[in-house]
Amino acid sequence: MSRIGNQPVKIPGGVELTVQRDRVEVKGPKGQLSFPLFPEVSVETVDGAAVTSRSGAGSNKDAAARQGLVRAHIANMVLGVTEGYTKSLEIVGTGWNAKPNGQGIEMQIGFCHTVKCDPPEGVPVSLASPTEIVVTGIDKQAVGQFAANIRRVRPPEPYKGKGIRYKGEEVRRKAGKALA
Repeated sequence: MSRIGNQPVKIPGGVELTVQRDRVEVKGPKGQLSFPLFPEVSVETVDGAAVTSRSGAGSNKDAAARQGLVRAHIANMVLGVTEGYTKSLEIVGTGWNAKPNGQGIEMQIGFCHTVKCDPPEGVPVSLASPTEIVVTGIDKQAVGQFAANIRRVRPPEPYKGKGIRYKGEEVRRKAGKALA
């Protein structure tokens, strides 16, 4: 039984939710997002809230899982078009930094070459400082995926803690070699 899927998603003022046969579209002050619907789930707007329900197609277990998935995506889209999402990363390492390069960024992070990262469309990247990268956008998945792609270039290592990490992330440090 889906408990998340049964909760309605409140639609704030200035946000328009449109349900078509096979997709849900959300328009707001920051932009527009859409998500495909599964045949097992139906969405309707009731009293300024989006309500998901199982349509009866497919197995009950799949319908319950997809009902929660669709409800979570609708909630993320509504939040994205009203407030947006932000991920901050920090570069830790002596002499390591980033600088803007067109729409993307160019990082010097201990390799013999610079690493260029170009964001997908609708995900702007900015630099708060040479060692802090800020990824913003309205699509939660795209913002999180691009931030993860940047982090994957040089993840923090456990001995000195150098690398690219999310802001506020704690890296568990290992002890080095002990002399006997």
